[in-house]
Amino acid sequence: MPVIFPATARAIYTKNNFMLRSIKELYGNKLGASDGDIGQVKDFYFNDQSWAVRYLVADTGTWLPGRQVLLSPHAFGKLHQAGKLLFVNLTRKQIENSPSIESHKPVSRQYEEEYYRYYGWPNYWQGDGLWGMTGFPILELPTKTLPDGRVTANSRQPGPTEAHLRSAQAVNGCHLQASDGIIGHICDFMMDDTSWAIHQLVIKTGHRFTGKEVQIPTNKVDRISYSDSTVFVNLTKAAVEQNPEHQLIPIGEVD
Repeated sequence: MPVIFPATARAIYTKNNFMLRSIKELYGNKLGASDGDIGQVKDFYFNDQSWAVRYLVADTGTWLPGRQVLLSPHAFGKLHQAGKLLFVNLTRKQIENSPSIESHKPVSRQYEEEYYRYYGWPNYWQGDGLWGMTGFPILELPTKTLPDGRVTANSRQPGPTEAHLRSAQAVNGCHLQASDGIIGHICDFMMDDTSWAIHQLVIKTGHRFTGKEVQIPTNKVDRISYSDSTVFVNLTKAAVEQNPEHQLIPIGEVD
């Protein structure tokens, strides 16, 4: 399927020619299964150690009320978009019958194992790659699951017990603590549209209305304090200010 971008879609390109998409600009986009709409983009859950987005959180409205509907990047492959619609390589029935988790409940590794068994996707936590044995989510239809959700006998191999999943919505707005003081706050995340890895944090520095936005690489993050709503980086305030200014370019205008 070709990747179709609307005229309003924007991104930035890295020196290695990776396209980075703004997570903030994806919020509210509609989600289309292979047989109909399923809702819209509500949030993204990322691993705060690898910075890989592990799940898109769907707001399904009145279709599946009370449920937290998670969609793995395996269901998308590379982001396929037309207008404000993201294509999901699943049917509505597959999503409806997937393992249920209540809204506002944390995602445990036990739940993830059940979820991945149901769809028949390889476990991302088993292997040396960002996505297990590879650096990218697979792009193929999931294996047909058995009635009890089992796929293979070896799919129950133990893995790490802690998923380290964090909400992008919750981290957005956190203070940025440089080595010599607070310099601003997180206002966006820039995600590789192929690997689903967050490469850059967008920081609003200075005054909330008159300051500028700069990008800093995620490998400069030392730790995140969720109790203090603060992200600590191994940079001085001056070094943060010297990072590239954040500017999104309409995708259709990129050579």
